[in-house]
Amino acid sequence: MTIRVGLVDDQVLVRSGFAMVIDSQDDMEIVMEAGNGKTALERLALVPADVVLMDIRMPDMDGITATEQLTSREFPHGVSPKVVILTTFDIDEYVMAAIKAGASGFLLKDAPPDDLLAAIRTVYNGDAVIAPAPTKRLVEKIAANQVRTDSMHPEILDDLTDRERDVLILMAKGYSNQEIAAKLYVAEATVKTHVGRIFSKLGARDRVQAVVAAFEAGIVTPGASDDE
Repeated sequence: MTIRVGLVDDQVLVRSGFAMVIDSQDDMEIVMEAGNGKTALERLALVPADVVLMDIRMPDMDGITATEQLTSREFPHGVSPKVVILTTFDIDEYVMAAIKAGASGFLLKDAPPDDLLAAIRTVYNGDAVIAPAPTKRLVEKIAANQVRTDSMHPEILDDLTDRERDVLILMAKGYSNQEIAAKLYVAEATVKTHVGRIFSKLGARDRVQAVVAAFEAGIVTPGASDDE
């Protein structure tokens, strides 16, 4: 199945460069381009896209606002795109704002083409956290803040089974489904089932939001090692 990709960036040359890389792939194609968030929302209401690459700093409507509106809308065509925030600014506050707005990933514009393509495929499959460095800083910042303010919320995980908690902890430590399966001695299909149930019970769109919930609940702590 072909992954339909939307490009939202106010720099034409940037869009052209990304379009060349993406359209060169057999499993994805550019279906929409826009120079700001407002135009993107108008076009995405008419043209279904599976993944949208969204710049942050744009005229008329910035990428964070556009992402928030995009992820909260129901379009007539029934397709709710996932958003990868694409920026030159590796700043924690942008990561925090992007995740809160509903973005599924965060990637720097200077990332190698292979990383960009992998991010699109990963977000499309809902299978992993994107841009590990900023994402790790984000969740550890959340956890550290909650330790200081004593504002952990373990009750948000009350509906999870013990095995689902085990899977969530490993997700928060960056393990893939395949790695989780090996560590828990179960089939990868079983892990996928657990992950789907975790998303449903937590109201999480994807792995990023589930990982944030794990830190908010306090079941993973800042700097925790894989062996803890």
